[in-house]
Amino acid sequence: MQCSGGEPAGPVADPGRPCRIRPVCASSPAALWNGSSRSPPGRTPPGDVVREADRARQVAERCAASLSAPLLPHIGTADVARDMDRIRAALGEERVSYLGASCGTQLGTAYASLFPGRGDRIVLDSNLGPGGYDHRAMRLSARGLEDRFPDFAAYVAARPEYGLGTTPRQVRATCQELARRLEREPVQGRDETAFRGITYDRLYADADMPELAEIRQALDTGGPVPEQPPFPGLEALRSARFAVICGDSPWPRTIREYQRDVRADSGRYPLLGGATADIGPCAFRPRSWVEKPVRVDDQGPSNLLLVQNERDPGTPLAGAKALRRAFGDRAGLVTVDRGGHGVYPFGADSCADDAVTTYLTTGQRPARDLACAAEPDA
Repeated sequence: MQCSGGEPAGPVADPGRPCRIRPVCASSPAALWNGSSRSPPGRTPPGDVVREADRARQVAERCAASLSAPLLPHIGTADVARDMDRIRAALGEERVSYLGASCGTQLGTAYASLFPGRGDRIVLDSNLGPGGYDHRAMRLSARGLEDRFPDFAAYVAARPEYGLGTTPRQVRATCQELARRLEREPVQGRDETAFRGITYDRLYADADMPELAEIRQALDTGGPVPEQPPFPGLEALRSARFAVICGDSPWPRTIREYQRDVRADSGRYPLLGGATADIGPCAFRPRSWVEKPVRVDDQGPSNLLLVQNERDPGTPLAGAKALRRAFGDRAGLVTVDRGGHGVYPFGADSCADDAVTTYLTTGQRPARDLACAAEPDA
């Protein structure tokens, strides 16, 4: 007997026993990195794309054979935007206001594009580009780390007690040399892949810089590395994100394309070394399960405000600028001379916070794109 809402609780399911709820596409985190919440892996030489393709194909095949497979063509961002509009209608509202951050900018972009006349005040914070989380956006994460790393290098250089260098250039050189050492000989189970992933993850917020410096120091000297508690529900989160992003837009289909991109990004963005250009399960998604991407253009009311840190590792400034261009006069852009992921209200920057709050409460948007200087006490 099959129990409702999941897989059988045992060899023969008992209706009185609970089901084990499994992710849409159960898989190891390594194989699902293209749909991960954050930390991408380390360097991936072009020749390894073939090996990674085998793992990615297995994940895609398990998804296609899972009990949840019939849902996969119907849970993309455009589907959620249409659901939002049904909720608006059910509530009897003529228009809806929206505040979305990070992946939420993709949903806000889709809603504003599919239902341009039904949006009121829309704020998008830490923006993906007009293509959402497609292959191009994933590759931009490597550029985001290059944008962000100088903040960390300056932080460490001002604190010689870490022993990682007294100038930003020395800190970068020390970290690159450490990555090469870990590639040859991992320390306490941390190899180059884990090291680069930890670096990317901890640069989402300034508050994580001390911990990152301590981890780097420990790996460099052989000291104890702080253990991180497991993130609850990470497997399900990765699985759900993989299911959505693979269905939102078509991904490259051939190994040769990924090898080319890995080779190019390895040179452009050495801190991640081409990893975010590598192949993943999206390459093997059935074409019939991929919805036509939502068209983003300047047709509609001028009711969007984009806010963005200039040195955001997760959603780099380049994506926000591309989205601003795609929306044209429909959108205004507020940038902040800071690093990290998330502006409103997490950054405590009064220039950006005031602009967003004023727009949400009064409908008055800045008359032109606004560049906010960094605030020392923020």
